[in-house]
Amino acid sequence: MLSETFNIRFYETDALRHVNNTVVPQWFETAREPIFKVFNPELDLDNWPLILASFTVDFVAQIHYGTAVTIRTGIQRIGNSSFVVYQEVQQANAENEQVVVAKGTTTLVQFDYVQQRAMPISDAHRAQLLEWLVPQ
Repeated sequence: MLSETFNIRFYETDALRHVNNTVVPQWFETAREPIFKVFNPELDLDNWPLILASFTVDFVAQIHYGTAVTIRTGIQRIGNSSFVVYQEVQQANAENEQVVVAKGTTTLVQFDYVQQRAMPISDAHRAQLLEWLVPQ
């Protein structure tokens, strides 16, 4: 799985002193950048080849300011024109063990914006995605 660790910014917290629920989807999108680069190495928005079909987030535990988080990203399933990205947020607990505090999936579709239709995932792109396949 891909892995990215970063510090929580103070403004990402809310009045309840934990990370706001709107923040995790933003972290997930940022951590998907290596996957975006499989399809568009320059991240050229004029030639963007993906469209988001759905996403889910499960909040497993509160995420607290002051302790770094790690976003782990992998590929759960690859279809003809779509694929599912699995992601999780890990943070150290009181015993300093990394535990999953949030997890989610995002379905992305290779998409032709001119023709307004899904496009098959090429064998080359499929091979790159398979490198990050996670067991179910």
